[in-house]
Amino acid sequence: MRALVLAVLVSSVCAVSAHAQAAPAVEEKSIDQLQAMMAAGTTSVAITQAYLARIAAMDRSGPTLRAVIALNPAALDQAKASDARRKAGRPLGALDGVPVLIKDNIESKDPIATTAGSLALKDNVTLRDAPLVASLRRQGAVILGKTNLSEWANIRSTHSMSGWSAVGGLVRNPYALDRTSCGSSSGSGAAVAASFAAAAVGTETDGSVVCPSSMNGLVGLKPTLGRISRSRVVPISHSQDTPGPMGRSVKDVAILFEGLVGTDPTDPATTRQPAERTAPGFVAGLAGASLKGVRIAVLRPQMPDILKAKFDAALAVLSAQGAVLVDVTAPKLDGIGEAELLVLQTELKADLNTYLATTPKAVTTRTLADVIAFDTANAANEMPFFAQETFEAAEKTRGLTDPEYLGARAKSLRLAGKEGIDAMLASAQATLLVEPTYGMPWLSDTVYGDQFSGPSASELPAIAGYPHLTVPMGLVRGVPVGVSFIATAWADRAVLNAGYVYEQAAKARVAPGYAATNDAGPGLAGAR
Repeated sequence: MRALVLAVLVSSVCAVSAHAQAAPAVEEKSIDQLQAMMAAGTTSVAITQAYLARIAAMDRSGPTLRAVIALNPAALDQAKASDARRKAGRPLGALDGVPVLIKDNIESKDPIATTAGSLALKDNVTLRDAPLVASLRRQGAVILGKTNLSEWANIRSTHSMSGWSAVGGLVRNPYALDRTSCGSSSGSGAAVAASFAAAAVGTETDGSVVCPSSMNGLVGLKPTLGRISRSRVVPISHSQDTPGPMGRSVKDVAILFEGLVGTDPTDPATTRQPAERTAPGFVAGLAGASLKGVRIAVLRPQMPDILKAKFDAALAVLSAQGAVLVDVTAPKLDGIGEAELLVLQTELKADLNTYLATTPKAVTTRTLADVIAFDTANAANEMPFFAQETFEAAEKTRGLTDPEYLGARAKSLRLAGKEGIDAMLASAQATLLVEPTYGMPWLSDTVYGDQFSGPSASELPAIAGYPHLTVPMGLVRGVPVGVSFIATAWADRAVLNAGYVYEQAAKARVAPGYAATNDAGPGLAGAR
């Protein structure tokens, strides 16, 4: 039913656009380019309709990306309001009139549900904005709709298939449709790569902004925890959750980031961020960014030779821009994974129970235990490929005062920060750490689930709450890979500046080609 409503809405919008001005080209357009188009007379309504038409042609037909889980029926009204402001000479800023997608675990006051991909939340129409969405509205952004995701932000099972949800189906990678878009902000990644919107908001607990960004050829910023409010976002962990911007360029990400940053009394983490009143904005600072003389710690994890060659080329670009590269060795951090898992499981139960208690009465799953029971009763739809053993383990945890949980959080934070990232930066006397973000996108597999291979840069900055930016390094055998820039708390500007300098010099991003697979070819047949 949800897919039918989406299809009907898109077709009706496209019918309206046929009688309006000629559809503008929006594929691969940056936020600056969209603003230039509007300044020259193209309306936000026409741009919004063009994105809706593109979604209609490619999301549930054509390459069938399944990146968008719901469209906002109020989007065109928001675009009309933007056009009226511009006509009156009162535009609100860099995001005014620009269509943006948000992940479907983020609430908006629009008449669409916030499902986190689960049928248990199909009636979760809260009619309230998350503070981050309210901030985007104040700046005139058009909330185009919500993106598909790994159900419950990929926390239900350790054997999950990234990008799949019971509500939205499986997100497909625009570069090779049988490859993963990675989780859990998979829909945000695929949608922006396919130019379904100028940019999108994802969320990350550990890897869920940077992995889909890396594997969909995007820039993605997992900011310092506390830069962006988490209120009215379906939670996993208050120690690690954060929304983050995703786009096709560092500047687009910086523009969206500025639109998301802010303090929120309902999220105490945001009250700790520095005022930075004398520093240039995150966008303005890009123009003067430089790496001359900047010391960068380089971590070279084990990786395939084809990825190593791409990473070496990225390092050569950084060196050519004047960076001083210093190799570091990853410290031994025994037990960090187990400690993180206990933190996530314990906080999942506590934080999700708190959130579910605030949902509308139509939502009958009021606790994690209720969700587990719902999944069991609806296993054919909710668990066709993988189970919910992580949920079940979380339900058995003993709460936020449990000494074992408190010890695990202290241990994981110490290992990730002081003995992890901080130690590597200190050993190199560096301000930035660089490494490959992930390996190449793996095949989406309904039998075995995710098949992570190669490096992974997400764990330490996710646990420590430090900023982590991924920027495209280009393609390896037809699929994207990214390079990560990591720094200490509140140094979001530093990773954006470094990523921008690299991006402008490397020009490594390649637009997607929507290949059915990257495994086909004459080489598979052999010589006989």
